[in-house]
Amino acid sequence: MKTRSAANDFPVVCVGGSAGGLDAYTRLLKNLPVDMGVAIVIVNHLRIVATQLHDILPHFTSMPVELITDKLLIRPNHVFIIPAQRDLHVLDGVFRLKPISKPRGWPDVITVFLRSLTEHWNGKIIAVIVSGYDGDGADALLGIKEVGGITIAQKLDTAKQPDMPASAIASGWIDYVLAPEEIAREIVRIGQEDAGAQT
Repeated sequence: MKTRSAANDFPVVCVGGSAGGLDAYTRLLKNLPVDMGVAIVIVNHLRIVATQLHDILPHFTSMPVELITDKLLIRPNHVFIIPAQRDLHVLDGVFRLKPISKPRGWPDVITVFLRSLTEHWNGKIIAVIVSGYDGDGADALLGIKEVGGITIAQKLDTAKQPDMPASAIASGWIDYVLAPEEIAREIVRIGQEDAGAQT
């Protein structure tokens, strides 16, 4: 049973990707306003290499971009980046990092984080699956729908590596299939709708 808290009732957007994801992340962030009241969490599944996204992505957005540390407070109008070799969870409005549960084969860090959101986040959840190999994230999409969340897959002909969004679409639980720029517009619309519902 999720407990209601004003500290975690804003929308969280999980953007999950891997190979080719950088192109999608930059195109998305360039089209998002800085004050929409939504937290963006980029879950890029890297197994060994340390992520450089927290150094690269500030060139494409004015929102603060932070590499996630354990117990970091989740705040709106920020971009958060998962570190390599960690599973990401949420609890009581903060991020929790744990040792990666699947160290071999294709990681499932996107699925792990989305499932944690469905259990422990009170605000709206928006799951976005972009370019990448394998099908990480697809197994969690039904759960997102069951808690009233929105699911979006990157349009395949705009993805450098379409496996991941194709797996998401094949799950049957995707609401929208959009190019990154269109995903940004949809996130803004959902954020405005959510803000209106709370006033």
